[in-house]
Amino acid sequence: MDFNRQVIEEFRAGGGRVGGMFEDGRLLLLTTTGARSGARHTTPLGYLPDGDGRVLVIASAGGSPKHPAWFHNLVANPRVTVELDTFAYEADAVVLEGGERDAAFARAAEADPGWAEYETRSGRTLPVVALVPALAGPPAGPDSLGAMLIALHNAFRRELELIRKEVAASGAGVGAQLRVNCLALCQGLGNHHMGEDQQIFPLLERHHPGLGPTLAELKDDHETIQGLLDELRRVLDAGDPASLLTEVERLTGALHAHLDREEERIVPLLDTIGL
Repeated sequence: MDFNRQVIEEFRAGGGRVGGMFEDGRLLLLTTTGARSGARHTTPLGYLPDGDGRVLVIASAGGSPKHPAWFHNLVANPRVTVELDTFAYEADAVVLEGGERDAAFARAAEADPGWAEYETRSGRTLPVVALVPALAGPPAGPDSLGAMLIALHNAFRRELELIRKEVAASGAGVGAQLRVNCLALCQGLGNHHMGEDQQIFPLLERHHPGLGPTLAELKDDHETIQGLLDELRRVLDAGDPASLLTEVERLTGALHAHLDREEERIVPLLDTIGL
């Protein structure tokens, strides 16, 4: 419990970043409602991207023969709170069954054999749980538009860095979970840029009519990045890890330059507009 409390405090203080054994991993905070007590309990957990905004967690309990308390809680009360990076949202916990569970666990174990070792040690079938956002729209985050944008950008920077490391270490093949990670990033970036083009940029232009040329340049950036995302998907379909690393590197360079440019040009103006 003391270890978990320390991780939770570091996570919240560092905007979702935790050092030590979690430094190069994906970590979230899951808050469940006690099945018996009704009290709220927060647990740090590793997670896997799963597309369409949902993520997966595995009830490994470090290889214990018993399911962890948080799993019993969410079975009794499926509505949970998820904290990712600096964002928090309500989610519905769905325990995967049958072939869907087996395919998800196989992806996880291929990416990290530690999951299979936990299952063998535990003597039980480890439950896989999908955390599905309960509400449409952006999650709760920082209290200004500018800070919200930077937090979103930092989340993309972080995820892209993790994917770069995973691709570099992938060897001769592209694993199923790595493919999901890449496709989830592509989907997330595409949705983010669409939201900027359709909502944030028109809002900015209404408040700052002279900003049109700058916003046009940023929209051009979005089209360039979309082309890179399309190429990344094509390479994923081909299953060529060497070409995949090249495309991830190209995307990384273009995206970092765009995010830096966007933050420099519009964050100060966004901070003059109330949420």
